[in-house]
Amino acid sequence: MAAPGWLPPGARAVARVVDMHTGGEPLRIVPGGLEPGPAGPTLLARRRHMGAELDHVRRLLVHEPRGHRDMYAAVLVPSELPAAQLGALFLHGQGYSTMCGHAVLALGRFALDGGLVPAPSRPETAVTIHCPCGPVTAFVPWDGQRSGSRVRFHSVPAFAAAADVTVDVPGHGKVVVDIGYGGAFYAFLSAERLGLDVCSSKTQDLVDAASAVTEAVKRQFKLHHPDNEELAFLYGTILTDGKDAFSDEPTTNICVFADAQVDRSPTGSGVTARIALQYHKGLIQLNQTRTFRSSSTGSLFTGKAVKEAKCGDYNAVVVEVSGEAFYTGTATFVVEEEDPLKYGFSLK
Repeated sequence: MAAPGWLPPGARAVARVVDMHTGGEPLRIVPGGLEPGPAGPTLLARRRHMGAELDHVRRLLVHEPRGHRDMYAAVLVPSELPAAQLGALFLHGQGYSTMCGHAVLALGRFALDGGLVPAPSRPETAVTIHCPCGPVTAFVPWDGQRSGSRVRFHSVPAFAAAADVTVDVPGHGKVVVDIGYGGAFYAFLSAERLGLDVCSSKTQDLVDAASAVTEAVKRQFKLHHPDNEELAFLYGTILTDGKDAFSDEPTTNICVFADAQVDRSPTGSGVTARIALQYHKGLIQLNQTRTFRSSSTGSLFTGKAVKEAKCGDYNAVVVEVSGEAFYTGTATFVVEEEDPLKYGFSLK
């Protein structure tokens, strides 16, 4: 049996990772040690630099044979914000996100267990994570030895970008969508408007329909973010069961993002945006907790608007999202220079 730390002869270690999942959605954490690492004076500049100069690292981490087309990762980087304990760049199969709620929940645990917060306090420790969309605070249980699995976070100001927008979707005709921002922009509509059932339709049918909506909205609606236009892009479409009015019963959705990736969790930034839309429409009040179910795994997040805020001219809310994150493994990834597939490949 190979000794701990053993590497294959001639292979070069390129990344040491910790794998977790939140509600079934994977997260591959790269705590550091990328050489060279993403450079730039701000987190958004590091995001641009990684996309332009280090995209092979993203492919190595999330594509086959080390990952799969629905894999997700976070590279930890320094933050220019004094209040933040860490910065994070979010990686997926197509590129780079501005916010990832399931990752924030997992990173909160990792920050405590990995020693990134020098003196955690019991019974809960606040961890400020600098995301490309801005600082997000996770609240992590701590018993003095290890973190607890149920974590919550407070979002950046979330808002309704547009309500009841009609778009022409090929194969479906004119459909009405809402567009919300929860660190990333999403289009929302009931799957029923597309002739589908979010709970019982085939996943591929839901993916195809949601992807068609995403492309239609991108063509027909211009997004704007008051803080930075780098944030002004549609990340995906979330199909729901249409149960937007407040209820103690869970509401089910599926998020299809980036290049037709399926979120296994209820989607933290999507829950944030959906709560903001419901608050904007007067369907919920502050501190009314809703439960959100993933149609793919049945996993649950909760969400509630905890206070009103502003984002430029938008009336916004800060949303609290909670869910459970778990560790699944650690690994050291290596490359052999003669491997023609060393930086991965993607099948669609």
